[in-house]
Amino acid sequence: MQAYAARDGQDAELWTVTGLLHDADYERFPDMDDAVAGHPRTIMAELERRDAPPEMVRAIASHASYLGVEPESPMERTLVAVDELCGFLVACAQARPEGIHGLTPKSVKKKLKQPSFAAGVNRDEVRQGAEELGVDFDEHIAKVIAAMEARADELGLGPREEGAAA
Repeated sequence: MQAYAARDGQDAELWTVTGLLHDADYERFPDMDDAVAGHPRTIMAELERRDAPPEMVRAIASHASYLGVEPESPMERTLVAVDELCGFLVACAQARPEGIHGLTPKSVKKKLKQPSFAAGVNRDEVRQGAEELGVDFDEHIAKVIAAMEARADELGLGPREEGAAA
């Protein structure tokens, strides 16, 4: 989110915080069908209670297609575009001894063709996200890899220690 905000001359802090918080409730409230305490309704309600910017709350709503909030703003489209891809890139990095370092769009696309690898990732959303941004798919993958690689240590995506399991 931060990399795309910087590219587009947008509010990098708002975009970054939105990206960090959009799934903040998922681990505790993963039920997407629960209209009150389900994901992402719980985090949206908490952010509204705390007077978070309305555009942040709307972006979070738009990343959950089942809520029927169509992504319209650049921040909303970007959140949708990077959400599934980031999860997939984490899975790719965790499967490699060198982590995210040296990961290429070519190897990511090869893994995308393997339905059993990171099976929970919606491949259609990964591709549609780049299309919605009007960005070449390889460029999109490379941009997100670069952004994550720059923070690999913070994200736990650096090289694995010898003998550590993937």
